[in-house]
Amino acid sequence: MAVNADIVFPAGFLWGASCAPHQNEGNNLNSDMWALEQLPGSSFVERSGDSVDFYHRWKEDIDLLKSLGLNSFRFGIEWARVEPVRGDFSAAELAHYRRIIDYCLAQGVEPVVTLHHFSSPLWFVQSGGWGSSEVVDRFGDYVAAVCPILDGVTWVATINEPNMFAVMYQMSIPLQYPDPAAVLARTGAARSAVDGEAGLNAFSMPEPKDEAAQTMLRAHARAREILRARTSAKVGWTIAIQSLVAREGYEDRLDHYQRVWEDTYLEASRDDDWVGVQSYTSQLVGPDGLEGAPAGAELTQTAWAYRPDALEIALRRAWDVTGGTPMIVTENGIATSDDRRRIDYTTGALNGIARTLADGLDVRGYLHWTFIDNFEWVHGYAITFGLVAVDRTSFERTPKGSARWLGRVAETNGAHLS
Repeated sequence: MAVNADIVFPAGFLWGASCAPHQNEGNNLNSDMWALEQLPGSSFVERSGDSVDFYHRWKEDIDLLKSLGLNSFRFGIEWARVEPVRGDFSAAELAHYRRIIDYCLAQGVEPVVTLHHFSSPLWFVQSGGWGSSEVVDRFGDYVAAVCPILDGVTWVATINEPNMFAVMYQMSIPLQYPDPAAVLARTGAARSAVDGEAGLNAFSMPEPKDEAAQTMLRAHARAREILRARTSAKVGWTIAIQSLVAREGYEDRLDHYQRVWEDTYLEASRDDDWVGVQSYTSQLVGPDGLEGAPAGAELTQTAWAYRPDALEIALRRAWDVTGGTPMIVTENGIATSDDRRRIDYTTGALNGIARTLADGLDVRGYLHWTFIDNFEWVHGYAITFGLVAVDRTSFERTPKGSARWLGRVAETNGAHLS
């Protein structure tokens, strides 16, 4: 692969991949998502089960990531494991996550730690969850309990995609009732929150209510306050950016959707140390609102349009709205069984980062979604975003060509990006 002298990534740039606790660890028995998976009528097409057994195989995965040439790893701490019962924080689980952090640091792999990635403790949801008047205090208690294990961690994200989660947490409402299956059947609460056909994006989800958005903002602000007081970590959160583009004459509609889905959260990031940018595709906004993938577009497994340029659009948008908060790409990738398209897509996305860097934007890293093919929420295991394949019976990991390709790019700090 030829060296491209026109592409310059800064020294210390993070090259890595991401995962999430519920989607990778397996057997997250005390979480709301696990409970939802078991309900008749749930929108989940299958149960997460053992997932890819990251809970036991984390050392193997970190070793593999490093051997491929990557230098950073985003993973999450599972609240439902740390606090399985209200007020009862597990010293064993906190020690488990500290061992992962310690191993990353010892291996020269930068840990990027997420404190909440869609799943919550079942007890929390059954007592009112994210709609409760106590939500900020309960989340703050959890964050405070985690702080002692974050020594040496530079990058901490409080909440993953609060703009998506502001809608998603409605999925757990049936769990607050004595007969959750009956409530689910009567209201379709889970299906109203997530469309299993089109995947998790603004096109397929109802708009988040302002009350839910304000809950996310308050929980994030409390967590940020606690983390800054008790750790030396740089604090932010990660935001899904749809890379929306208006059809001519529909700029007012674009303004509305950007305000509801993104700007509220990006503006809150002005007070943060960094913001995670997460982007997969782009959508047009027209007379009927969000249009989804246009007719004839190449589609991914999630029915999203193939748009490697979406990441550059998202970074420029985040930079403008935050007023220059440093950015890390915490998720970007493509759901496909064709690994050649994954390489092509990621090449386009990384070239987009290079252009933003050339224009003076402060991008600190690129973390691919996902490291290993994992449990993709309502879709189950049929959707493959991973750089690494996994046999879910033997749990054997097999790096794809895209993993080795991204590793070579990382080892040269982007110089071998064509």
